[in-house]
Amino acid sequence: MRIGMPMAYSGGFAETVGELVDYERAGLDIVFVPEAYSFDSVSQLGYLAARTSTVAIASGILNIYSRTPSLLAMTAAGLDYVSGGRFSLGIGASGPQVVEGFHGVPYDAPLARTREVAEICRKVWRREPLVHAGPRYHLPLGREHGGSGAGKALKLINHPVRARVPMVLAALGPKNVALAAELFEGWEPIFYHPEGARAAFGDALAEGTARRAADLPPLDIVVDTQVALTENPDERAAAEQQVREHLALYIGGMGAKGKNFYNDLAGRYGFEEAAAAIQRLFLDGRKAEAAAAVPDALVRGVSLIGPPGWVKERVAAFAESGATTLNAKPLAATHERRVRDVATLKELSA
Repeated sequence: MRIGMPMAYSGGFAETVGELVDYERAGLDIVFVPEAYSFDSVSQLGYLAARTSTVAIASGILNIYSRTPSLLAMTAAGLDYVSGGRFSLGIGASGPQVVEGFHGVPYDAPLARTREVAEICRKVWRREPLVHAGPRYHLPLGREHGGSGAGKALKLINHPVRARVPMVLAALGPKNVALAAELFEGWEPIFYHPEGARAAFGDALAEGTARRAADLPPLDIVVDTQVALTENPDERAAAEQQVREHLALYIGGMGAKGKNFYNDLAGRYGFEEAAAAIQRLFLDGRKAEAAAAVPDALVRGVSLIGPPGWVKERVAAFAESGATTLNAKPLAATHERRVRDVATLKELSA
């Protein structure tokens, strides 16, 4: 199992990258750089490529709305080049709060757009003349679709390091999960609960896998989690509180009532009543109570917090459920302990 780590995307990035070399020495396999409405992640990924030598780098994620498919492909080919073939293109639909609120473009047809983006990106990397006629994207853009008629079917000037840059789709809904299993090298679910994974994702994964092309490798299931190895009960409680508050923010506050993907996921894991209570409390401004309403079983199920023996059992549960990459955020109070936890997690996952 690979060990990954998400990078912070708000403030202190240069210092964080300076520390990343220690994680690289500790055996970290891949680092993911998010992009919400912060600094763009592409410039930071280029900086990472220059400062590291072995760790793989990935966008985690670039949304499919604020860049054209061709630009996503160009960006991925460029990052793969400057990193010596270490880049993976993580994409996703994000949500209307960011796409419409920050970028000012309509949040529509995420499933159809994702499928077309994947197809266009792979044409670009193969250096084919770019011709695409889909429901959302038309290349070249002709007069019948609002263009001038002067567009030409161009191909990428440069020769990419790889004709196929690995693509990872962040997805939670059944249709998008099925799409990830059908078309992508990797799939990234947030708040992955091994014991609830089959109920939440099993049918969708089976549906997509049945349509998966033979030339694709086995699906890399990249699960987001948080890690803190400790024998100290107070440290364990403090780390679990961080997870609890993080879950409350997403389950309770990410999106409006009835339009919260994370709340829906908690329900599919079997925590419907708790998810409804968390959302009600959070939207009422009672954030501490919302966090307290997050069940212990969910907190401990999605995280890797506790003594090494306990964490080893949880790593085995993740692996048994199908996870192949642990994208684990270290929660320890010091840099030295966070590096140690990553190194130990690497050993426990071997």
